[in-house]
Amino acid sequence: MEQIILSAIMQYMQDNQVIRPHQHGFMKGRSCLTNLISFYDKVTRLVDEAKAVDVVYLDFSKAFDTISHSIFLEKLAAHGLDGCTLQSVKNWLYGQAQRVVVNPVSGQS
Repeated sequence: MEQIILSAIMQYMQDNQVIRPHQHGFMKGRSCLTNLISFYDKVTRLVDEAKAVDVVYLDFSKAFDTISHSIFLEKLAAHGLDGCTLQSVKNWLYGQAQRVVVNPVSGQS
């Protein structure tokens, strides 16, 4: 069920250009390595142009574990996520059961 929700949200975010092109985290085909390569390329270009470079590192590990689910849902709604997907995310966050029916076959998660 999580994969279906993730696919719907990612498709919406990409279609509506909510995710910036420089986003690397949680993006298919991108990783910490692609982020570091992009960063290194940008810094070396600036140094080659004799421009100053300042770097700030932030650690957001486990950030998702500490956010308010209600605020998260409000943010998704504010970005225009459709009601059905929003309800599925809400059910998943609050641990409610899901039932998926495809043709005559049903399953639960």
